[in-house]
Amino acid sequence: MLPPEMSVDDAVDRAIRLATDGQRAVLGIAGAPGAGKSTLARRIVAGVDAALGAGAAVQVPMDGFHLANTALDALGRHDRKGAIDTFDGDGYVALVRRLVAGDEAVVWAPDFDRRVDEPVAGSIAVPQRTRLVVSEGNYLLDDSGPWAALADLFTETWFCAVEDTVRVDRLVGRHMRHGRDHEAARTWAVEVDGVNAVRVAPTVIRASRTVRT
Repeated sequence: MLPPEMSVDDAVDRAIRLATDGQRAVLGIAGAPGAGKSTLARRIVAGVDAALGAGAAVQVPMDGFHLANTALDALGRHDRKGAIDTFDGDGYVALVRRLVAGDEAVVWAPDFDRRVDEPVAGSIAVPQRTRLVVSEGNYLLDDSGPWAALADLFTETWFCAVEDTVRVDRLVGRHMRHGRDHEAARTWAVEVDGVNAVRVAPTVIRASRTVRT
């Protein structure tokens, strides 16, 4: 059975409620590549900040835990960047534990710079006063290795639902904006991102809710 579905507006309203429940909430947004996770996360942060004040919510992407390109070259995995084994899963889980604990004056999280296609350490500040942390990524509902621990850490985990044709078109556009020609962009979207999407799709059953994006 699929989790109940929300609209984006309903998702923002629910996020505001999570942020006002008293203790810090850490929300995970999962979904396949191109499903709209980052866009939804930004909408939620903007909505929570508008309702509760600037800095009430902070976005912390799982993509900050991409392995560096030099590491992927050494592992022979650069041509499959984005697969689950091309991330530092243990590092990400450790960060989520710190964000949930909320007992540090500030936690510095990495970001991912698409312009250079590399993670950037220490880019995102999460002060102790932050009420909602929104973290998005492909594998937040995966039940293997370190990722399985996330189920007990997140306050809720939402899954972005979108038609595959829309998702692939978004990916092609993204890859073209970052330097690939149309043929190379579509090949990567279908043959690399597509494999990852197949892994992610069944994890929807472990989500708290789905959001149509």
